Amino acid sequence: MRSKTPGSLAYCRLMDDKFIQTLRSQRAQIRARWEALLRIEKVNTPLANPDMLVYLFNQTLDEVLAKLGHPHARHSSQPIECASGKNPLLAYFRACEQALLEALILAQAESRSLNPQERDADVTELKQVLHSIARRELATLDGVFQQFRATPSPSAK
Repeated sequence: MRSKTPGSLAYCRLMDDKFIQTLRSQRAQIRARWEALLRIEKVNTPLANPDMLVYLFNQTLDEVLAKLGHPHARHSSQPIECASGKNPLLAYFRACEQALLEALILAQAESRSLNPQERDADVTELKQVLHSIARRELATLDGVFQQFRATPSPSAK
């Protein structure tokens, strides 16, 4: 799935297996960096407590690593956002993105054969995969919040 046209906007490439394997082999370091980044963030709700969110790390990493290197619907790699800006998963996914990008870029820096287009394509694929997962999870939690807000409290009756 590669356009060979130099300078083509259609340049598309699936991430090389060696980088996916490198990310898998660095799983413990990615988790540690992710947790450190998450603990720096301001906790805006009890659900955003890093002590709670660390339990989701393995599931998220499993899904991201499983989707890398496989054809998938290409989504925008726009920043991860939610309508209210208060979703506790925002900081979770932003920290995840930074930890994964750092690991990928360090792995790419060791590869002499990678050209700039290939490096950019790998970064784009990682962002697209993570952002599609993040959008789904953020939308799910936002839906729960909206449903909760729409339900009258027992004291309001």
